[in-house]
Amino acid sequence: MARTVAKDDVDIEVTVLLPCLNEAETLEVCVTKARRALDDLGVVGEVLVSDNGSTDGSQDIATKAGARVVHAPIRGYGGALLNGIAEARGKYIIMGDADDSYDLSNLEPFIRELRAGHDLVMGNRFRGGIAPGAMPPLHRYLGNPVLSFLGRRLFGKSLSHVGDFHCGIRGFNRDRIRQLGLCMPGMEFASELVVRAALNDYDIVEVPTTLQPDGRSRPPHLRTWRDGWRHLRFLLVFAPRKTLIWPGAIMFVLGLIGTSILTVGPLRVAGVGFDINTLVYTCLAMLVGTQLLMFGAFALIYGHNEGITSERQSDRWIRLVRLETCTAAGVLLVVVGLAGGILAFSAWGARGFGAQDLGEALRVVLPSSTCIGVGVTVIFAGLFSSLLSLRRVNTPVASPASELASTNA
Repeated sequence: MARTVAKDDVDIEVTVLLPCLNEAETLEVCVTKARRALDDLGVVGEVLVSDNGSTDGSQDIATKAGARVVHAPIRGYGGALLNGIAEARGKYIIMGDADDSYDLSNLEPFIRELRAGHDLVMGNRFRGGIAPGAMPPLHRYLGNPVLSFLGRRLFGKSLSHVGDFHCGIRGFNRDRIRQLGLCMPGMEFASELVVRAALNDYDIVEVPTTLQPDGRSRPPHLRTWRDGWRHLRFLLVFAPRKTLIWPGAIMFVLGLIGTSILTVGPLRVAGVGFDINTLVYTCLAMLVGTQLLMFGAFALIYGHNEGITSERQSDRWIRLVRLETCTAAGVLLVVVGLAGGILAFSAWGARGFGAQDLGEALRVVLPSSTCIGVGVTVIFAGLFSSLLSLRRVNTPVASPASELASTNA
């Protein structure tokens, strides 16, 4: 079939985007496969190579093979893709790797789903087939399944059907993805793309794809433990409700119940006694739980200001941790704590400072000091949240992707 060439930018439907850093061994075959796939489907498209500073002649190889080459000024996998997304001319973008591991000759499932109106089309290597030696056992049986499971659990129903969270070949609507303000320059860009799409309720589907051993003689850019940790860290940071707020709330409530019971007197359950020693830990649980709740609120406010979370998710917490609200609640807790401490020491002094009296006094001193600690924490949390909220939440925040697009315009 004759090559389908766009007459101008408006005519281009699909951009096949390949990030590149010294891929001279495999780049030509990748560009050729992608170009031929578009031609066979009769799709007006382009192959775009976003080069990250190759020194092996990859740029010339890509140009001779029929690709358009752009320079990516931000180093890293995500930096190259951010640049490519900003430079792409197609309505849809299909990103892949330039190492000949993904099947760039079979783009039809991605294009079909994109034309059907889906925002993000993920490849699934486990459904399509992984050739022997194409994926290290540690990635196949531990890393990818664990990260995919966490992604489904942390980010809700939008990802409930996604079985291959880190497949490197994906298709997406260019304009919709640009609206997300993606910014991660490293390998964690793969997680950011999926997470932000899910948080913004984008329509995400999966299609089968295959994975072959890559054609390079050098080691891959991916580093198992370093990049795996960066993906995991990103997933945890982007889910403050489930990693901070809910654990903090549970810890605080359990601590409050235990403190309330042990302040009255010792407790025995199934022959096991709980007394002053346990009270120390229940008070600690209240303090730690409060701090986790505050950190979770800070994360939601920051996420809202940076365009990570929606207004609906963060507005309640912005109102709850205002300086005025936190100061009122904190001062009340401090006053209650001081009153309890004064009462305990007065009673202790009146009885002559006996050992038995000391134990009884601690039942009041520990909860009272905890009230003071929680109150002070809440007051300063309100101050810090106010600092986070000084910026008008409706002011758009420039991301590296948007800055890159304006620079290239």
